Amino acid sequence: MWLNPEEVLLKNALKLWVTERSNDFFVLQRRRGHGEATSRITGLLVGALDTVLDSNARITPFRILLQVPGSQISWVIASGAAVEEVNKHWDWLVHNLLHSLSVFENKDDAASFVRGKVKGLIAEEVRGRQAAQEEDPQKFREALRKFELHFGLPSSEKLVTYYSCCCWKAHVPRQGFLYLSTNHMAFYSFLLGKEVKFVIPWAEVTRLERVSTGKLTEAIRVSTRVRQREFSMFLNLDETFGVIGQLADIALRRLLDSEGLELDRVLQQPARITKRVLEEQALREYVLALFRLPRAEKLHELASCSVWTPHARCHTAGTLYTTDSYLCFCSREEGSCTLLIPLSEVLSIEKAESTTHLPNPVIVSVRTKKAFQLIDLQDRDELVESMNSRLRALIMFPPTWSQCSPTPYYTFYYDTGCSDEEEKEEQVLRNTSPFFCVALFWVIQTPPSVCLCQNTELVKQRLWEDHFTEFGRGVHMFRTDKIQRLVAMGIPESLRGELWMTLSDASSDLESHQGYYSSQVQKSMGHNNLATEEIERDLHRSLPDHPAFQNPTGIAALRRVLTAYAHRNPRIGYCQSMNILASVLLLYAKEEEAFWLLVAICERMLPDYFNRRVIGAQVDQSVFEELIRERLPELAEQVPDLSTLSSVSLSWFLTLFLSVLPFQSAVCVVDCFFYQGIKAIFQLGLAVLEANAAQLSASSDDGQALMILTSFLDQVGSEESPTTSSPAENTSNTDQPPAGVVNITDLINQSFVKFGDLTVRHIERLRCLHRIQVLQAHEDTIKENTLRLTAAEVYISPETLSDLYDLFKVFTHPSFLDPGCTFVERQYRLDRPQFKSLYGLLAPWPASSNQRHAGPPYLHPLLNVTFLCIFEDILYCEDLNEKIRLLYRLHIPPALTENEDDPSVLKSPLLSTNRPLYVNESKGYHEQLKQMLQDLAKEKEKDVEKPLPLMNQVRRFTQKNNEFLLYSNPSPHCGSLFTGSLCR
Repeated sequence: MWLNPEEVLLKNALKLWVTERSNDFFVLQRRRGHGEATSRITGLLVGALDTVLDSNARITPFRILLQVPGSQISWVIASGAAVEEVNKHWDWLVHNLLHSLSVFENKDDAASFVRGKVKGLIAEEVRGRQAAQEEDPQKFREALRKFELHFGLPSSEKLVTYYSCCCWKAHVPRQGFLYLSTNHMAFYSFLLGKEVKFVIPWAEVTRLERVSTGKLTEAIRVSTRVRQREFSMFLNLDETFGVIGQLADIALRRLLDSEGLELDRVLQQPARITKRVLEEQALREYVLALFRLPRAEKLHELASCSVWTPHARCHTAGTLYTTDSYLCFCSREEGSCTLLIPLSEVLSIEKAESTTHLPNPVIVSVRTKKAFQLIDLQDRDELVESMNSRLRALIMFPPTWSQCSPTPYYTFYYDTGCSDEEEKEEQVLRNTSPFFCVALFWVIQTPPSVCLCQNTELVKQRLWEDHFTEFGRGVHMFRTDKIQRLVAMGIPESLRGELWMTLSDASSDLESHQGYYSSQVQKSMGHNNLATEEIERDLHRSLPDHPAFQNPTGIAALRRVLTAYAHRNPRIGYCQSMNILASVLLLYAKEEEAFWLLVAICERMLPDYFNRRVIGAQVDQSVFEELIRERLPELAEQVPDLSTLSSVSLSWFLTLFLSVLPFQSAVCVVDCFFYQGIKAIFQLGLAVLEANAAQLSASSDDGQALMILTSFLDQVGSEESPTTSSPAENTSNTDQPPAGVVNITDLINQSFVKFGDLTVRHIERLRCLHRIQVLQAHEDTIKENTLRLTAAEVYISPETLSDLYDLFKVFTHPSFLDPGCTFVERQYRLDRPQFKSLYGLLAPWPASSNQRHAGPPYLHPLLNVTFLCIFEDILYCEDLNEKIRLLYRLHIPPALTENEDDPSVLKSPLLSTNRPLYVNESKGYHEQLKQMLQDLAKEKEKDVEKPLPLMNQVRRFTQKNNEFLLYSNPSPHCGSLFTGSLCR
């Protein structure tokens, strides 16, 4: 393969290479010992040397060098693992370049010509590989050439796809091409001798919309902070709109909130993004959301098929999705019939004999002695082999946490005797007393005779037992409309914990991670950090009226679950509302089960909800506003500002209505959430607003609207009495109007009937679009806060500060970043080359062309926007004395830190010398600084009698202005030399 020319000083150092062919300009060499008939001692030594020092030479034993006659310098321009490969490159050089090089009088010019040609060949190979992935490689290659020619973007900018369309400008359509790359969208048109072209960075896109007007049948509107652009006449508008939304979403997630949002590993590498990758990623996101699978699951196959459904006594047509650890089936009508089979439950996947009525059947057998039949599978052999290979790998290499412990390390402690509360809590924490594997609900539950709705519970249990008989029991049971109706009635208390584990598939995590929870509890013990402090503060605020959390038993269990999760996932740690969710989970599930249910909620069912900025919850609030406009247009018309309703509904999504509904009603909502996911919360929220639409439309202010919704939710009851309420709570509520004005089951059924056509696919599309708006709103807030703090330090006008901030963002755009450095480490920071470029644009005097720089090009600390504003303020707004003082400080070498080898020289007045520090690139900065100080100390010893009044004055000056000097982490580039001096 062709290589970027790399200089080689000695083309045959230590006789490690054997020349096979050569001419005046090129040399083909073979690694000594490779391909020889006998293993000579020299070849064995070279092989050992390659193993220890030069592994690359073993991979590519052949290479081609470019040499200049009469010079000792050569360049490696090609290499190969086989002689045939390198011979092709050699023949190409001889036939296409060798004769042309004879016309150059200067041999160095000939070498430069060859190096440029090789770089061109490499670029052409990259284009060819990229074009080969497209449907029409030739057309894509031509589009790529035009894209590079017209817009002049950095070479790292990768074209993803392009579309023919019209851009509307002043009611005039201009036909051209829309180019979509990893960081920009660009449009080019040349019509009737008039050229129109522009580039929009994805980072500037604030809103994407599909609009319809009288002039435009249907168009895509792209809004930035400056203007709007409208594009129409696409061949496939749905596809184009989806790709634009994906690229904008990916770029903003990388740029604005790369720490808070999870992004697939492939999408974190812009060079690997293609149109096909985007399509696969969109499908993968849909499958993960539909079946609420772990975020790390990869989608492998997608196949149309039919599954035998015993309850319907027929085959149901749909789609089979296979991932790393699951087989998933969904009917053609989303939600009418779904099936989730973990591979850990599968015993075998076999092909059956094909018949006329059962074409291409496959039998999937599970541990519960049941089997599932799939038919009409295309490419059945390849599909079965792929699934069996993953099944064998799962059996041969089980998860790390597969060892079963004899008893759970922590369960709920219960003692009928009367002991001191502190002593009991210590026993619970130290695990020194007997333990029972039961949920807290049953630990604190009063005898069954006091339950007022025992008959209702028995009826529900009987209905669920009948359902299990007909549809199966466990994760792999069929999920149909019937189970939806049962869930709406409320899951019986005795089955709630089991069904929550089943519907969320937390049971698979528990089974494959036996002992994991106890290990996390042990590791988190004794740790004191911000998360544990927040947990301790919120422990007694979690369902404080519930008797389960009025004693040390429940509090200790809640503490262990929350701290164990914070230790498991430090990126999330602990967020408010997690304590409320964990409290409810502990009431109906064992402690270890509650932990895995919390994992399922935070990491799969509510992705990006529980992070520093609660981005996921805010995105869903924006989606909720969009759904109100779609499904409740009359309410949206009467209440133009929907932000009030979305701010009220934020707690609905964060706590799953647990903080706003009576407890027994809220638990029914949690039942629906575990069955349908976030879709159930959207549906119920729309039903609540529809039930109060008339009153909300007549409300005069935000406070009245809040009171209307609060009063309505307080009166939502269930058929059951609050069996978990304490007697004191019941007596204290005698003066209140009886609950049950609105039945929770009726409200849930209404939400299913009226808004049940809301699909997961539609929600995911809206999330992608509204995430752009939410991230840009966060960016605007950050900008306002930064400029407000900076404005107090400088004399620059607010308008100029805003322009500086925007210019700073341009230089920290991903297309300007070093590929070897992650953006998370350098978000909104300037390195040395970036600062040099920006300084050249803003400085009132030109930079010297003879500058010398030392150290690696991307050395921390990096410079932030506050430093840039203060620096420019001194250059433009301060008086001459301040400018001279700044120039003087730039030439003072920074002091060593106190932990250096010989700190005594720091006390010398010679430290602040007026001699600039010249940094040699071949030596380390610290070493040169130490050497300079030693030289200065020696000069002082030689001439101790000569007074140094000037240097003493400088010393006193620097002591009085120590906040302007850096005393730690000296850096060789100019930015770090005066970062501290400008942070006033």
